[in-house]
Amino acid sequence: MSTNRPFALSIAGFDPSGGAGVLADVKTFEQHQVNGFAINTANTIQTDNMFYEIQWTDLSFVIRSIETLFLSYEITTVKIGIVPSLYYLNRILSSIKLLSPMTKIVWDPVLKSSTKFEFIELNDDLLLNEALSKIDLITPNYDEIMMLFPDFVSEKPWVKNELPSAILLKGGHNEEALGTDYLFMNSTVTELLPTNINFQPKHGSGCVLSSAIAANLALGHNLKSACIEAKIYIEKYLSSSSTLIGHHYV
Repeated sequence: MSTNRPFALSIAGFDPSGGAGVLADVKTFEQHQVNGFAINTANTIQTDNMFYEIQWTDLSFVIRSIETLFLSYEITTVKIGIVPSLYYLNRILSSIKLLSPMTKIVWDPVLKSSTKFEFIELNDDLLLNEALSKIDLITPNYDEIMMLFPDFVSEKPWVKNELPSAILLKGGHNEEALGTDYLFMNSTVTELLPTNINFQPKHGSGCVLSSAIAANLALGHNLKSACIEAKIYIEKYLSSSSTLIGHHYV
């Protein structure tokens, strides 16, 4: 294993089609010349266009896996995907922070599958805020941001510097500004414009974007630069084929 590559870890679900979850994340890490590790939060039965079944991984098994990897390697960044509960997420986050307080954490809050299968219920604001306080960046789309923060648009918490973590609001579901992402950090907002809006939808594109950000953070980019570079990567991915299965390029 190369000693001059940083280490990044994906903690997410296993998608046998390879378009999403840990397989997509590790493909993305490798394309960025980052050593990619993976821990499964769930096994799933799915294809690129249908979700059938999920089997969650026992939390204690996930925690032991985290401890084993962190005690063996200097892991720079972690990308987290699907989890079954906020308690489960908080246990993962607390374990990481205890073992490596400086590790950067990106959470792609996949709350529902594209076929509307619900992964997690957001029924405890205290647990949600506790989790977000340990995370460096979350990457919701417009549907997810309204589930996480129902008053996000009306209250504008970034203006009051009240964001619990940095937020990259993805523009794929915003018909008014399709493909335009917004990075909220503290009280600043950075608009990330698309090069065009004629990309083909891809299964797992949110996973790829968040893992590309994690990879760039592992390579030493600051958060803004990591998001800008990841947008370039995801646009290449979205334009890589005419099907829902994309191809990875740098």
